[in-house]
Amino acid sequence: MGVGGKFWDLVRPYGRNEGSDYLREKRVAVDLSFWIIQHETAVKGFALKPHLRLTFFRTINLFSKFGAYPVFVVDGTPSPLKSHTRISRFYRSSGIDTSSLQEGVVSVERNKQFCEWVTECVELLKLLGIPVLKANGEAEALCAQLNSHGFVDACITPDSDAFLFGASSVIKSIKPNSTEPFECYHMSDIEAGLGLKRRHLIAISLLVGNDFDSGGVSGIGLDKALRIVRAFSEDDILQRLEDIGKGFKPAVSGGTKSVDVDDDDDGVESSSQMKRRLPHCSRCGHPGSKRSHFKSSCEHCSSDSGCIKKPLEFTCECSFCTKDRELKEQKKTENWWIKVCDRIALGPDFPNRKIIQLYLSDSFTEDGSSMSWGTPDTEMLVDCLVFNLHWDPCYVRKMLLPMLSTIYLREKARSSNTGNPLLCDQYEFHSIKCMKTRYGHKSFVIRWRKPRSTSGLTPEKPIVVWEEDEEVVEEEGCVGLLDGLNEPQVQDDNGECFLLTDECVGLVQSAFPEETEHFLQEKKLRESKKKNVCEGAASSSMGAQRSITDFYRSTKAAAAVATPAQNIDTGGSSIASASVEKKRQATSGSFSKSVRRRLLFG
Repeated sequence: MGVGGKFWDLVRPYGRNEGSDYLREKRVAVDLSFWIIQHETAVKGFALKPHLRLTFFRTINLFSKFGAYPVFVVDGTPSPLKSHTRISRFYRSSGIDTSSLQEGVVSVERNKQFCEWVTECVELLKLLGIPVLKANGEAEALCAQLNSHGFVDACITPDSDAFLFGASSVIKSIKPNSTEPFECYHMSDIEAGLGLKRRHLIAISLLVGNDFDSGGVSGIGLDKALRIVRAFSEDDILQRLEDIGKGFKPAVSGGTKSVDVDDDDDGVESSSQMKRRLPHCSRCGHPGSKRSHFKSSCEHCSSDSGCIKKPLEFTCECSFCTKDRELKEQKKTENWWIKVCDRIALGPDFPNRKIIQLYLSDSFTEDGSSMSWGTPDTEMLVDCLVFNLHWDPCYVRKMLLPMLSTIYLREKARSSNTGNPLLCDQYEFHSIKCMKTRYGHKSFVIRWRKPRSTSGLTPEKPIVVWEEDEEVVEEEGCVGLLDGLNEPQVQDDNGECFLLTDECVGLVQSAFPEETEHFLQEKKLRESKKKNVCEGAASSSMGAQRSITDFYRSTKAAAAVATPAQNIDTGGSSIASASVEKKRQATSGSFSKSVRRRLLFG
């Protein structure tokens, strides 16, 4: 949830739409609890242990397809302040009336079933070689602290309170099998667009509600909260809210100057006195009496025939009326502030100092040494997924291959003299087959060749997926709920088998620059040849001008000059020509030339 009051709608105009390459070579902190809840909600009943299945698929997608370095964060011991919110969510998801929820009920422990899912996912991630960190409290808090300390470049979480914990870049959601861009939010953009900083956002959450106090202040929505927090600086806002909660009414900006809403204001009375001292003409509305204006027009009207009648929405701009309007607006603002402050003061113990301390505390003390990415333990992964998901071992190895190939290419790009020249100790880079575009993301289709016999990966009937020199473009279909991966294909080329994987263009260029340059030159040459062939065919077809009669669907018959022998040879064609001639003679006198042409030639 995060901040209540439709906070995401407030900051959505300041979000950025980033492409699939935005995460490449970046470290991202992922809130694992959000993934598990999302998986269970979306695909419950469609797959065995969906939390394991989708964690496996999405992690490989995030690592290999998007090129990111993920760090997963799990929740620690939840704060007692959040117990009421967690129980309320459980009641709503189970269809139980929340009115039966007793106040003051505290349950620190999490759901046992959910804890088992988290444990299984953590075990899977460690086998994949992905670092997993455990937070002292909320996972989004540790994600934000990793981001603020520079250990990660962004956080992947839908909880808007990540900004309150100090995050500078938040990715709300990622859809692997979609052309939709990432919905990314930067704190710098929010500050520039809304003028709100971290403590301002904390103040808004205290007013409209948050994960630790879902109710907030009764009667105050997001619009009122914005107006309140914008009246104070970031350094003063929390202290001002504390003063208001104690019953004090602080000085606020009331139009042209700052006034204290505790002071009695006689602005309206003084304004009325000024207006009585300086009367206004009822006809034109300008300063002066109607009698004096009847004799001669005022300086504002400048008319020889007297004052001009004022329009319906006339506003006098004299100094007295301007001052009067300012005082009235100031009084209106002060009355609004008095009502708001009284409403805030009605809440018990507002603001809650424990909630503020949770948002501002920084419990992260790691030096980043625990954030290291290793190599997947293939055999242990196979055993784990075969046991939990009942997958075939061959299928597990196929699905794991994109991650292994990405690790291989990264190591190859870092050092040209890599210690292990083979992928998985058995596949070698052969060539780039073609360029592929899927969901708007371009990648190279790489051929991997196995020097010795391919056992367990070669199908009974080899699958030939693409033509040799063709650029592949896959259309976006239905986005599956399972976020699965495409199985690596096996191609049979004249009896030699190749394993095909999709790899990042930039990563392949860094790992194999010469092969990439050779492929791009050949691709450019093929495209130029195709272009020349198309241009040659077009020029040859347009070289000789064709007769206009070539475009007619029928031609005039030459029955008048045909000999009887020719008519016998042609048979039915001469009869048809004669009928056309009769038709032409019958219509030649009664219709215009254009109509006769249409009737004759259809």
